[in-house]
Parts: sequence; C-alpha cells; structure tokens
Amino acid sequence: MYLLWLRVAVILYAAASVAVFPAVLYGRVGWRKSCVHLGGMAFFFHFISCVEMLVQAHHWMPVGVREMESLLGFVLAGVFFLVWWIYDAISLGIFVLPITFFVVFVPSLGVDRYMFPSAGVRFSWLVAHIAALLAAYVALGFSLLASILYLVQERRLKSKHKPGEDSWWLPLDWLPPLDTLERIAHAMLEFGFPCVTVGLVIGSVLAQETVLGAGYFRDPKVIASFAMWAIYVTLLFVRRSAGLRGRRAVYLSGAVFLVMLAVLAANVFSRVHRFGPQ
Repeated sequence: MYLLWLRVAVILYAAASVAVFPAVLYGRVGWRKSCVHLGGMAFFFHFISCVEMLVQAHHWMPVGVREMESLLGFVLAGVFFLVWWIYDAISLGIFVLPITFFVVFVPSLGVDRYMFPSAGVRFSWLVAHIAALLAAYVALGFSLLASILYLVQERRLKSKHKPGEDSWWLPLDWLPPLDTLERIAHAMLEFGFPCVTVGLVIGSVLAQETVLGAGYFRDPKVIASFAMWAIYVTLLFVRRSAGLRGRRAVYLSGAVFLVMLAVLAANVFSRVHRFGPQ
C-alpha cells in the first residue's frame, strides 16, 4: 500500500515542481500558492508512505537502495518546507522540488526493477528520450547563436554606421533588432529546459530495466547529466533574476551548452549508459 501513497506523492511533487518555476521566475502569486499547497500534500502522502514502508518491513532504519532514496527525498522536502516556513525562501524550490521528484520517482516504480510490458513500449520510450534531449540541444544551440548575434548587432549599432557609407558592417544589415534577438535567446532557453527534464525522467525509467537497476545512477556520467540539469536551472534563474543580457548572457549560455556537449560525449562513450539488450 505504501507504493500507492508514494506514487501519489510523486505526482504531486511533479505538479509542485512545474508550479514553482512561474512562481519564482515570474513572481506569479497564484502559482506560488499552488506550489505550496501541492508540495505540502506531496509531503503528507510521502510521510504516510515512509511510515507504512518501515512498519511493513518491521524495522525503523532504511535498508536497501529504494528505501534510502525514498527517505532521502522525504528529508529534502522536509528541510525545504522548514526553510520556507522560517525564511519564506520559496526560490530554493526551483532546485529542491525537482530534485526531490527525481529522487522519489525511481523507488515509486516498484520494489524491484521496472519492466516494460513489451519491446514496442520500451522502444517508444527510448525514442521519446532521445527526441527530448536532442530538442534540448537544438534549443540551447539556437539560444547561444541568438546571444552571439546579439553581441554582433550591438557592436554594429555602436559603430555608428551612417546610411550609404561603406563599412564592413554593411553585410550585417539583415540582423534582427536587439530586442528580438534577446527574446529568441530567452525563449529557446525556456523551451529547452522542459525537454531536458523530460529526457532525464524518461532516461530514469529506461535505466531501471537494465541489469544495474538503481546502481545505474552511480555512473559518473549519469551524475554529470543531472549536474548539467542543475546548471541549466541556475542559468534560467540567474538570467531572469539578474536581467542578464549581452555578453554575460552569452557566456552563461555558452557554458551550459559546453557542459551539455561534454555530457553527451561522455554518455556516447560510456560503457554503462547503454539501452540496448542487457
């Protein structure tokens, strides 16, 4: 029965993780209230699940990876709500709530390894995993390109080129306005983030069918993938809260893009990150 409550908590954690981004990045009061209510309900059902899990196992200390992951997620959520209650620091939720969801999601799949009902279903999930991550790479690449063009256009405008005057900036008259380039760069960042998140969630499900199971997440390359996700969140938060534009925005976008390329290369050559026959 504890798995049922844990799955309810996972769904509520996922909803709270979605609500926290407009609440923090855009200051939406309605989303803030939804985030707190959904997260609070998730924590309540998670508490019930943890108690039932330990009572059913006839011990009061976690044993095994699944129990450790569930209790770790419970502690993460508990500390977040304590900090939020004392300091009203809901901005921490854009890191803590999604991380809690990722940690609790895997044990919610079951006590043993998750098995897909058929090879066709597994292949569909694999295609969705690859497509989501590729879309994220493309989006971040476009964001970086738009940021670089922003710098070029800014430099061109500062050169005070006069109409009809010969200049090596002349072939770049086709560049869009600065505001357009800025909106494109930011929109691509925001589009890429849910793609990265969905790709990691699906990858977590696919990993459970391998012979390594939960041990799959001890692979440094998988840890690097989640670290890349955390850096992506930081980029969105800093860019939005500090209003970064121009050169600094290019540096941040470029850093995340390079990290994502490094993670992709590491996963391609990894002996552990395989979703073929095990």
